[in-house]
Amino acid sequence: MKHDERGGILLALAGFILFTIGDTITKTVSGDWSPVALATLRFAFGAIPLGLILLVREGAGAFIPRNPWLQMSRGVLLGLTTLTIWSSFFLMPLAVSTAIAFVAPAITALLSAPLLGEKVRPVVWLACGLAFAGVLIILRPNFLALGWLAILPLLGALFMSLLMIANRASAGQGSSLSMQFFVAAGGVPTLAIATVLSQATGLEMFQITPPDWSVIVRAVIAACTGTLGHWLIYMGTMRAGASTIAPATYVQLLMATALGWAVFGDMPDWPTMIGSAIIIGAGLLLWQNGRSLASSQAR
Repeated sequence: MKHDERGGILLALAGFILFTIGDTITKTVSGDWSPVALATLRFAFGAIPLGLILLVREGAGAFIPRNPWLQMSRGVLLGLTTLTIWSSFFLMPLAVSTAIAFVAPAITALLSAPLLGEKVRPVVWLACGLAFAGVLIILRPNFLALGWLAILPLLGALFMSLLMIANRASAGQGSSLSMQFFVAAGGVPTLAIATVLSQATGLEMFQITPPDWSVIVRAVIAACTGTLGHWLIYMGTMRAGASTIAPATYVQLLMATALGWAVFGDMPDWPTMIGSAIIIGAGLLLWQNGRSLASSQAR
C-alpha cells in the first residue's frame, strides 16, 4: 500500500472517534440494561459478520489458530477489559473512565520487561510515574464518592495492557482479519459467563430483563462503530505506520470530554483535566522516546 501519512492519520482519527461514539452510545443504556449483557451482545454482533467475511475470503482453514491458547487468552483479556471499562461507564463520567484507561501504554511498557524480555529504559520509568500520578489525581475525588468501584477503569487498563502484549506475541500467526475475529469471538464466552455471574450478585445494575428494542439497536450500533473503527485504524496504520498514528488515539479523550458534556451534562472538574493532561503528556513522552529509539536503531 502506498505511504500516505496524512491519509493514514485521518483514517486513524476517524476510527478513534468511532470508538468514543460507541462508548457514548453504551453509556446511554445506563439504567436500562446490564452493561455486561450489553457487552456480550456487542461482541456477538461484531464477531458474526467478521466470521462470515473471514470464511468467504480465506476459507474454513482460517478458523484454526496456530496457537489456540494464545488466541483464547486474547479473547479472555478483551472480555475482561470490556467488562471493567464498560461497567465504569455506568458509574462515572465518560471522560474520567477514558482518561484512566489511557494509562494502559505505561503499564504495557512496564510489563514488557518481565513478559517479553524487553529492557525498561529510564525514560519509561519517568513516563510511568507521571501516568500513575495523573491517575491518582483523577481517582481521588471519584474514590471518595464510589469507593473501590472507582478502580474499575484502572483494572481495565491493566487488562488492556496484557491484551496489547498478547497481540504482539501473536504477530504473524494469521491475517489481520483472522486476528480480529479470534479476539472478538473469544471475548463472547468470557462476557457471557460474566453476565451470568454478575446477575448472581443481586446488584440492580447487573440484573437482566427482556431488553427494549432500543437496547438491541444500540448494541448493534456499538458493534458497528467498534468493528469499523478497528478497520479504519488498521488501514491508517498500513498507510502511515503505527508510530505515526499513535498520538491520534488521544482524540478519544477529547471526544469523550465533549460528548460527555453534550449528552450527559458531565463537565470535567479540575482534577480530571489536570490528571488527563499529565497522562497524555506521559503517553506522548513514551511515543517520542520510542520513535527516537527506532530511528537510532535504523541508522
